[in-house]
Amino acid sequence: MRAAVISELGRPPELAERRDPVPGEGDVVVDVLAAALNPLDVNIGAGRFYGGHPELPFVPGAEGVGRADGRLVWVFGSGVGIARDGTLAERVAVPGETLASVPEDADPAVAAALGIGGVSGWLPLVWRAPVRAGETVVVLGATGSVGNIAVQTAKLLGAARVIAVGRNPERLERVRSLGADAAVVLDERFGDSLQEACPEGADLIFDPLWGEPIRVALGVAKPRARIVHMGQAAGPEATLPSSVVRGKELEIIGYSTFAAPRDVLAREYARLVEVVVAGEVVVDLERLPLAEVGEAWLRQAAGDATKLVVVI
Repeated sequence: MRAAVISELGRPPELAERRDPVPGEGDVVVDVLAAALNPLDVNIGAGRFYGGHPELPFVPGAEGVGRADGRLVWVFGSGVGIARDGTLAERVAVPGETLASVPEDADPAVAAALGIGGVSGWLPLVWRAPVRAGETVVVLGATGSVGNIAVQTAKLLGAARVIAVGRNPERLERVRSLGADAAVVLDERFGDSLQEACPEGADLIFDPLWGEPIRVALGVAKPRARIVHMGQAAGPEATLPSSVVRGKELEIIGYSTFAAPRDVLAREYARLVEVVVAGEVVVDLERLPLAEVGEAWLRQAAGDATKLVVVI
């Protein structure tokens, strides 16, 4: 079978021929149709991921959509692409509990784009820190694929006002077209601009950035506001003033897709796919063939904000 193979840490995968996977006890063989690329995959392939990597050479890919036993499924978890071969191949053997059902009317590439990158923008706002009707929500990192989903999710759930924050003005305009009520550029005027866009304060802050942006964003948090934190794109540490956290009685709520209960993850992933199929949420993606996996990998490593999906 054809597969993307990493033979040396820090180098992009190359297309190669591999033996078909041999399923172990409890495994299911999935015919992969599409696999989304994520920063996680690049970090594993570079040897930077705290959870390690499969033994070299290995097939990367922590998630994918394909067919198993006649049904459309999403593959994610149980060490796939982390401790064992991943999804950037024509076939992959995975533990049965790794599979979640995908609505049959979904485009496999779109369903793949809604995996890690989709549920990471959806689950924090529908499950971990649910948006309440009429609230004001600030979405940091709104120009990335996760932030795009978060903006639309907040509006879908009844937020009265959603403020999108990002570094790229052009992509911020795209987020406004998807429903954001205001857009704020993350630059040297960020604090002042956010105050202007959010004069009455924020009830909820969605944070995939951490670092300096979240410290500044706390300036618009209302008393008892919630901060749902799920990433560190701006830095692994943040210095938050104790007086602000205590004085406003803020709630800081952590979220990780890997830590979400499997039943919640499967249910809400399917629900997200359904709202996208219905046209209530839009996902922007670019499809690339498996033969171009090396190019796609380098673009992901460079921080390309486009959701890249390799079509197998």
